[in-house]
Amino acid sequence: MKKWFEYNKRNLALITGILFFLLLFFLNPFSLASKPNLVLAISVLMISWWVLDAMPLPVVALVPIVAFPLFNISTIKEVTKSYSDSIIYLFMGGFFLSIAIEKWNLHKRVALGIIKLTGTNGNRIILGFILATGFLSMWLSNTATTMMMFPIAMSVIHVVGTNQQSEKNMKNFSLVLMLSIAYASNFALGTIIGTPPNVAYVNYISDKFNYNIGFTDWMLVFTPLTIALLLMLYWVMVKWLYPNHIKHNEAGKLFIGEEIKKMGKLSTPEIRTTIVFSLTVLAWILKDVINNIQQIVVLDDTIIAMSAAIILFIIPSGVKVDDKKIPLLEWSDTTKMAWGILLLFGGGIAMAKALEDAKLMDQFGVFLASYSTGNTFFMILIVTTASVFLSEVMSNVAQVIVMAPVISSVAISLHMDPLLLGIPMTLGASCASMLPMGTPPNAIVFASGHIHIKDMIKTGFVLNIICIILITLFCYFLQPMIMMVK
Repeated sequence: MKKWFEYNKRNLALITGILFFLLLFFLNPFSLASKPNLVLAISVLMISWWVLDAMPLPVVALVPIVAFPLFNISTIKEVTKSYSDSIIYLFMGGFFLSIAIEKWNLHKRVALGIIKLTGTNGNRIILGFILATGFLSMWLSNTATTMMMFPIAMSVIHVVGTNQQSEKNMKNFSLVLMLSIAYASNFALGTIIGTPPNVAYVNYISDKFNYNIGFTDWMLVFTPLTIALLLMLYWVMVKWLYPNHIKHNEAGKLFIGEEIKKMGKLSTPEIRTTIVFSLTVLAWILKDVINNIQQIVVLDDTIIAMSAAIILFIIPSGVKVDDKKIPLLEWSDTTKMAWGILLLFGGGIAMAKALEDAKLMDQFGVFLASYSTGNTFFMILIVTTASVFLSEVMSNVAQVIVMAPVISSVAISLHMDPLLLGIPMTLGASCASMLPMGTPPNAIVFASGHIHIKDMIKTGFVLNIICIILITLFCYFLQPMIMMVK
């Protein structure tokens, strides 16, 4: 029976997804209009196929290209726009940078330097990555931060693996390190600029209620929340779910020293790649300042990433192959590009846009209002929970833009300060941890090959629950002391 199940696992997963689709479509349990019900049914079909691993994830992501025009949900031109969204080109630019860093072994040099500082103890390495990533992500976009840390983490996994005999220990270490840089980037909620949903909500509140949330006020409440989330992340991943038991050893320390000696001084390609990478990071950090002091060019994260990618194909590496000078990147290098992740995110965007266009968020607001009570703590808990799990299948920025007016209306109808529900909704939108398309950092690390979808779902569910509890407690007890519209 077990062999039969394993042999037919994918067929059963395909059939299960189709059954979910048919049940939702024909029974319409939420009494939705025809089009929203159809969009919901297709979305559930895609999610079930993703979760059950019925097909490769990027293949499932192509379903909207067929289903949405076929059922007259949207035109083929409209659907395919989602697969060329600007965020996808941000990924592409970041992946090009990662390929160049890997090509010239720069990632190995940085990884060896990190391990020399932290030692070869697996837990210390992971803690160092969590703290460094979380701190950087408070000031940089969480996507840019993950892209910076990704190639370094990949190289650390390779270096540590050369001195480890236990396959299980390395599997846990690799999985945790990859997931940790994504989740630490997502959990950096301590500044307004830490994640895109924070910026979107602060702008909404300013326009709607003429209330400016101070940068310092936000930090006073949510920097402690970020620290709590990062420490929780370390404990859950290392001490509870995936202990790696990788201890510091002298042989490993000697190996690191020998490898650093072998690499010698920075080569010309390494220096040039480092300059491009450093200028890219600097541009990401200073883009707002640059945009404010001049009007000639307007920078954003995607433009910066793609500019860096193009430059890598122009700048000579200083190395000759067959008496021919080659640039830092050649097109043949792009065979290592995670093209599947780009398709996966395109499918997620297409699905989220369909949910938004079908006004399902408005329907959700009505549903939420019907269950509203005067209990502030309970309402914050419900809104945070809904926001965290909704962001698994929606763009978190789009979610905040769509839900902010709905949640504000619910709060006002209950005679509550709009911030009491709006801010937990915003924070929750950044904490999706179960699916690759939940946030850009999730998608980036999923491309590493060290993460299976079942591992991300299991880990993400645990972290989602803990995030909901911590966000609810901070927003109920601390937030009203500092931030109130009324």
